[in-house]
Amino acid sequence: MSNRMWGGRFASGPAEIMEEINASIGFDKRLAPQDIRGSLAHVAMLGQAGILPAEDVAAIEAGLKSVRDEIEAGSFTFKRELEDIHMSVESRLTEIVGPAAGRLHTARSRNDQVATDMKLWVRDTLDSLDQQAADLQRALSQKSLKHADTVMPGFTHLQSAQPVTFGHHCLAYVEMLARDRGRFRDARARLNECPLGAAALAGTSFPIDRHATASALGFDRPTANSLDSVADRDFALESLAAASICAVHLSRFAEELVVWTSAQFNFVRLSDGFTTGSSIMPQKRNPDAAELVRAKSGRIIGALTGLLIVMKGLPLAYSKDMQEDKEGTFDALQALSLCLAALTGMVKDLEPNAEVLAQAAGSGYATATDLADWLVRELGLPFRQAHHVTGRLVGAASAKGVGLEELSLPEMQEAEPRITEAVYAVLGVANSVASRTSYGGTAPENVRQQAQSWIERLA
Repeated sequence: MSNRMWGGRFASGPAEIMEEINASIGFDKRLAPQDIRGSLAHVAMLGQAGILPAEDVAAIEAGLKSVRDEIEAGSFTFKRELEDIHMSVESRLTEIVGPAAGRLHTARSRNDQVATDMKLWVRDTLDSLDQQAADLQRALSQKSLKHADTVMPGFTHLQSAQPVTFGHHCLAYVEMLARDRGRFRDARARLNECPLGAAALAGTSFPIDRHATASALGFDRPTANSLDSVADRDFALESLAAASICAVHLSRFAEELVVWTSAQFNFVRLSDGFTTGSSIMPQKRNPDAAELVRAKSGRIIGALTGLLIVMKGLPLAYSKDMQEDKEGTFDALQALSLCLAALTGMVKDLEPNAEVLAQAAGSGYATATDLADWLVRELGLPFRQAHHVTGRLVGAASAKGVGLEELSLPEMQEAEPRITEAVYAVLGVANSVASRTSYGGTAPENVRQQAQSWIERLA
């Protein structure tokens, strides 16, 4: 038996394997709220345009709301043979209101319907992700304000470079998340055009009002080309691209948490709420939440790559290949949401080990650049010459197994005779970070101002 929703051309039903590969109801049922919103806007417009009589509009609207209630209550039965969410809703609507339900599909196609549903879902999800990213920014800003004076080593090449503060380090991720949120908003702004009414690919001969449906669904305007309307998945690609960049940022932070919580670093502590034990080693506290955030970036980036490959060879307009946009997009954006929630919890939970951080900040001759700057500033040496002198002093200190500040003045003067006692004022870690007062620098007062500014902006 052919599919009664579309099978007039067919004498028999699909093969079993065809039904297996063709059906999408197992995953696109999550589009039910968006599908019903779109149908309510569409039928209201059909009534306003005089295309459907008022009694049919009223019956369809009441029936759609009943279907929505059933889905929300969990009593709706999703049937594989009905293929997708659109057919499932329409089939149940027919059972509720009778033949009038068949008029709902006037002047539209599943092609423009699914594009509209997906845009609505992605738009809703981008709004949610933006709020979650803001929550993480707030947690980081508050941690930054609390630890504006907590010194720690700054790294390049994962080697000790110059002292910074823990608060300054947290603010780096606040800035990254600000760019992520900007990309979410940009993607949202570009997707906010309504495909509904483009029909299968060519538009429709019915006198519809596409501006009315666009407005009812919160879009800025209808899409301007019917072919592009149903062929476009840029909105999913751009959202996945923004999600992938955000996931990379979260993964970098998660990697630092994995390193910092190790016994070898011991820079920060996470509570039992965000660590797990070992089945064999009772001493272990594993940062599994951070590791999973790090890992999930792979599936998010994979979803972007997968959809790019699906779309790269498709001629206009719609092809069933585009059904593959959904599972990856759903999975990736859900994974990003989980990662944002987990990292927000970890940031609120973690406590830096200030003594360990301070000791590490002074290791590795981290104030060597401060010494070179002092030679330039106080003695007028060209920076390259100051760099050379400082390198000799680092070598001398390393040979003795002491810090720069532990070299005697005569030992320093062997490298540069004009060095005075005043040089010792710049060699302490606290002095180093306090001197970095340039805009965006790590000086504690800078950090406090930036953290407070972010807290106020995010309030």
